[in-house]
Amino acid sequence: MKRLVAKHPLAIRWFHWLNFPVLALMIWSGLWIYWANDVYRLGWGRTTVLKFFPTSFYQAFHMDHKLAQGMSWHFVLMWVFALNGLAYVAYTLISGEWRYLLPTRHSFAEAWQVLLHDLGVRKAPLPARKFNGAQQIAYTAVILMGAGSLLTGLAIYKPTQLAGLTALLGGYEWARLEHFALTIGYVLFFLVHIAQVVRAGWNNFRAMVAGFEVVDVPEAGPTAPAAPVSSPTAPLA
Repeated sequence: MKRLVAKHPLAIRWFHWLNFPVLALMIWSGLWIYWANDVYRLGWGRTTVLKFFPTSFYQAFHMDHKLAQGMSWHFVLMWVFALNGLAYVAYTLISGEWRYLLPTRHSFAEAWQVLLHDLGVRKAPLPARKFNGAQQIAYTAVILMGAGSLLTGLAIYKPTQLAGLTALLGGYEWARLEHFALTIGYVLFFLVHIAQVVRAGWNNFRAMVAGFEVVDVPEAGPTAPAAPVSSPTAPLA
């Protein structure tokens, strides 16, 4: 028999779906700003292996000559991103959701098993929990990255007024590099996260949209008691 099992509270879903487009637009507007001084590359000395980003990239997506527009959008969205993040952290603390998200001393060992499972090396099923060890580490890391982006962003936005913060982060150039590195981290997280959502299937995606997932519950036999369900459930027609 199939049942609906509650998984994600409404608040968590709102914070998630608000943060996704806001962060995506911040990255987009950040590229408009980065165009004006695109100095970062991978390489050594005069040798460049990879440049972020070639001129053709800006021209193809019409990102060139939009510095003022990019700064306007970035600074407006910054407050939405910050307030949404603070509200999310406050909610997890007050509601107790942090207990599911915060890594434990077993999370790193479990994350390795999750990786082996995703690569098809480990055949045993993953723990039947709301978040496994890999997810706990990844989601906690994203929260810390958000705090880092806010601090480094403020440091390069107001380097004179917030001179102490800028100095603490290593100076303006280091703060800007740290801000850029965090942005690359978000992009990598997006790619992995979306790939995992596709791999997990519709049931997992629906849980973040509607708040519930459909699970198979064994029907009780003529003499055996019904299997207990830990979460509030409702029969599915």
